[in-house]
Amino acid sequence: QLQASGGGGVQPGGSLRLSCAVSGYPSNYQNYYNVAWFRQTPGKERDGVSCVSLADGLTYYKDSVNGRFSISKDSTGNTVYLQMDNLKPEDTAVYYCATGQYSGYGCTIRSYEYRYWGQGTLVTVSS
Repeated sequence: QLQASGGGGVQPGGSLRLSCAVSGYPSNYQNYYNVAWFRQTPGKERDGVSCVSLADGLTYYKDSVNGRFSISKDSTGNTVYLQMDNLKPEDTAVYYCATGQYSGYGCTIRSYEYRYWGQGTLVTVSS
């Protein structure tokens, strides 16, 4: 089970930190899973934002958020964070976290590689 939280309203240039709480997985699940953040706006496809491989710690970012967003995890891997700084109006979306199987190296933000999804949390960036 995945539970995303931390969304809200913020002005352009502001910051938010999203959290994804993961539960119901085996205690060694970090060895086998990646966690990713996606976002979706009405009428558009779900778009990958960032991911972290819990097994090897590698991360990946969508170009438009690289340098502004940072993904991290706690020591257990049961909570994955997305720190979002210098937010822009175009970052407005419902953000989802998801888990997918680790393939042996790093992670991707291809949605079809993620099987389990949490409910979304709305981020609104507006002045």
